[in-house]
Amino acid sequence: MSVDKVRTHLSKWNRDRDVVELEVSTATVELAAEALKVVAGRIAKSLSFRSGQSALLIVVAGDKRVDNRKFKQQFGFSPRMLNPEEVLAFTGFAVGGVCPFGLPDAFPVYLDESLRQFDSVFPACGSSNSMIEVSLAELEEYSGSQGWVEVSK
Repeated sequence: MSVDKVRTHLSKWNRDRDVVELEVSTATVELAAEALKVVAGRIAKSLSFRSGQSALLIVVAGDKRVDNRKFKQQFGFSPRMLNPEEVLAFTGFAVGGVCPFGLPDAFPVYLDESLRQFDSVFPACGSSNSMIEVSLAELEEYSGSQGWVEVSK
């Protein structure tokens, strides 16, 4: 199970027990924000993009979208989101539960500057009803982030 994979990853920091699984779906930003009673921006949305023969993940604030021009300027190619089958193949997570933790080795993760407006955010944890509250420093560390980028609008 994908949540177990994330818990195993987070156990390195003794945070595995902090993963919350709700009775309701948190598969979309709107559903997650409603379930947690937080503003949509605090939902850390993990977006997967094709990068040549591989892929990369960008975590953005839930109320933001990726700006194609900024993305191309940052990465040198136009953004193309993965389809649901590709997301599962590359990340090991189904759409609605994709998270920046427990990804295959060497899978690049970037954090968007839009997250910096919050002290803590809620990324998914491998399923469409799981999440964890983390500080930005924790998000950066637990995800093995390649760094901060500014690709949202």
